[in-house]
Amino acid sequence: MSSELVERIANAVLYEGYILYPYRRSSVKNQRRFNFGVLVPPAYSDAQSGTETASMRTECLVRGGPATSLEIRVRFLQVIESESFQDAVERDVRITDRLLGGVLVRPRRAEFSFSAGENCIQGSVELTAERLEEELFHVSVQVTNSTAIDRAEKLTRDEILPQSLAATHTILAAREGEFVSMLDPPDRFREAAARCRNAGTWPVLVGEHGERGTMLSSPIILYDYPEVAAESPGDLFDATEIDEILTLRILTLTEEEKREMRESGDHARRILARTETLPEEQLMKLHGALRGLRPMKDSQG
Repeated sequence: MSSELVERIANAVLYEGYILYPYRRSSVKNQRRFNFGVLVPPAYSDAQSGTETASMRTECLVRGGPATSLEIRVRFLQVIESESFQDAVERDVRITDRLLGGVLVRPRRAEFSFSAGENCIQGSVELTAERLEEELFHVSVQVTNSTAIDRAEKLTRDEILPQSLAATHTILAAREGEFVSMLDPPDRFREAAARCRNAGTWPVLVGEHGERGTMLSSPIILYDYPEVAAESPGDLFDATEIDEILTLRILTLTEEEKREMRESGDHARRILARTETLPEEQLMKLHGALRGLRPMKDSQG
């Protein structure tokens, strides 16, 4: 399996919506940020009557035997305040080589604590497994923000973001085993798949088509085997848009708008620099591509 392919998809999830066109702080679209996979402190979740959540849960099925093991990787952004723009640093929490063959008698729990500036976030990742039949396991991964805060009812969403996990997603990898598609499970596993309960996230198969060794559980709706277009020259942080349209829009910004874009942080500066130096042949590649052409069947056949 290509780890690079999985990383590209996971990074697209991590930074989806991070900063949107027209890539300026004054833009209305950039006033409310980090809308996907945000896990707030539990006190703030309670103060918001559950409209914001402190945890997410992934449940899926793994086929395997005595040697089957799992590696769990949870990734998210920790928000930090900067003079120009609300920035973020990447965080990574792992649970490695947990053998499923003997089944996890007790949950495997990894607690974490990260500091950025004056803010600290705390939480946990908990892995549990249950044998459903001889070679089928039900796996659960719970990610929780347990950061303690005061005056939760008085804080705005922007104020709570530095104590939150943003763009949270989980990567599950199986050794000597394989995952069952949750979107299209085989008939014999369909009932077991229907009993899986996913909250705030959804697991899909990732990698080359047909591979079943890795799942990405994402707060963004994806299908099995999502791909980043090979023609895309770099991140634009908006997978719901078309690269060509965003590129052409950036090129039409005024000099004043470009100045503000440069002042909106490193990511925006890199987008502008890459776009302004994009070779014509690469720009033309964004216009469209044909994939998966198949010959038409003879209607007389």
